[in-house]
Amino acid sequence: MSTASDARFWDRSSRKYAAAAITDPAGYERTLDRTRALLGSDVRVLELGCGTGTTALRLAGGVQDYLATDISAEMIAIAEEKHAADPIPALSFRAATVEVLASEAGQFDAVLGFNYLHLVRDLSGTLRRIHDLLAAEGLLISKTPCVGDMNPLIRLALPVMRAIGKAPYAGVFRAAELNQHLRAAGFDILATESHSTRGNEARPYIVARKR
Repeated sequence: MSTASDARFWDRSSRKYAAAAITDPAGYERTLDRTRALLGSDVRVLELGCGTGTTALRLAGGVQDYLATDISAEMIAIAEEKHAADPIPALSFRAATVEVLASEAGQFDAVLGFNYLHLVRDLSGTLRRIHDLLAAEGLLISKTPCVGDMNPLIRLALPVMRAIGKAPYAGVFRAAELNQHLRAAGFDILATESHSTRGNEARPYIVARKR
């Protein structure tokens, strides 16, 4: 299994993913509101794992520049369809991995990763690359399912679902471990919040600043 196989999984799932309803709309709106409050009109934003562009289209109108990326070309194609129907000058989409973006080191004031960090195969390496992409004191804003803090049945089911092609790769770590990885990669954690309206769902919203 590899990043290429991950991309193929999301390519196959893209239309179904696009049609799926947001499971916690009120929690999602809370995340959008909190994120807007952290982003100014002069901010250059990179979103990693943007999927079909729903969040990018909601946030890009309030910033200077917004680049939304995903490893799945099919996801990006759907995002481009949405963008064509509702153009935002500051917004652009690109099929790319964080490794491909390395040449843009220091170019972003904020990097967003919503439901993203648990899907990368090298968490420590990804966080170091994000650190490089950020300008001085830039922000990493993430919301990450911490599978290690979830029901043990989920952890048991994941390998089986992956084996039959029904689930993508997902890293299993706890929120405390994610915090350790963030600090080791050169970030100071400014805030950790729960935006769920359905109790503690082990999906912390974290605001971290580049040291």
